[in-house]
Amino acid sequence: MDVELYNFDLPEELIAQTPLLERSSSRLLTLSREDGSMEHHTFKDITDYLQPGDTLVLNDTRVIPARLFGVKEDTGAKAEVLLLKNLGEDRWEALVKPGKKLRQGNVIIFSDELKAVIESEGDMGARVLVFTYQGVFQEILDRLGQMPLPPYIKDKLDDRERYQTVYARHEGSAAAPTAGLHFTEELLHDIRAKGVSVAFITLHVGLGTFRPMSVERVEDHVMHEEYFSLSQETADLLNRTRLNGGRIIAVGTTSARTLETVGQKCGDAPLKESSGWTSIFMFPGYQFTVVDALITNFHLPKSTLVMLVSALAGREQILEAYQEAVKEQYRFFSFGDAMFIY
Repeated sequence: MDVELYNFDLPEELIAQTPLLERSSSRLLTLSREDGSMEHHTFKDITDYLQPGDTLVLNDTRVIPARLFGVKEDTGAKAEVLLLKNLGEDRWEALVKPGKKLRQGNVIIFSDELKAVIESEGDMGARVLVFTYQGVFQEILDRLGQMPLPPYIKDKLDDRERYQTVYARHEGSAAAPTAGLHFTEELLHDIRAKGVSVAFITLHVGLGTFRPMSVERVEDHVMHEEYFSLSQETADLLNRTRLNGGRIIAVGTTSARTLETVGQKCGDAPLKESSGWTSIFMFPGYQFTVVDALITNFHLPKSTLVMLVSALAGREQILEAYQEAVKEQYRFFSFGDAMFIY
């Protein structure tokens, strides 16, 4: 399958640069998988599409201030590091800039209390760094690090919490699960009051979010592994939801990927507690086993995320919905508007 099949015209001005002041004030485009019908709403109207007995599944990962700025020890040249995955024993997988000048054995100085040596090199700027420091690493990172906003956002985010969901708990992500940024505590209260259950999973967003597709055929792309966790409490709730005829609604592609990873592991058996690493890649032809509906943002052309939503709703319907979103000037990507596929 040709990657170009998932290309579309996206005016640059529709890629949202800043978050809206009020989380639930973003726009919402609803898409029926059954007949392709679409409607325009404000995100807080999502409650009208949720039914008693449904379960909403949220990713409670928390973004760490993973972007660090330093200098090369030998030349004093500027160096930028984006932490992606904690490998243990003070080793991190990271992206570095400039990739061509930061090689194995180079030492990067971030401050008097923090430095790192490049242990090994991967492709497309990926490196493994070994850190040495004085004090508590997380406290140093909180002081020195910046939030790892997507590269198209040029401005520094003054309020770090605006790039966190209101329910973020478990630190470990290099990017926010952005579909969740639309929710407020008040909206979640209203959802629960309607008889809709709320469940939590964890997937720490890593390199796959930042790495573009570099292949011509969809099937040739390899997703990067990301850590996930689904508790027995959540598994029990999801099993009850399915048994009672309710829908399992994933909030964001990260929740969908976690649910489908566990679904594949369990097969026809009830879902159960699971954790580990997933590199699941969903594109048209994939048969969903757990997810019935999806709340998601609008994604970039030729991205794995466009392919995931196309797997759920069909490529033609998704591209038609995206054409509608462009026409109506919806905001795209991390700080953009939302879509409900049901």
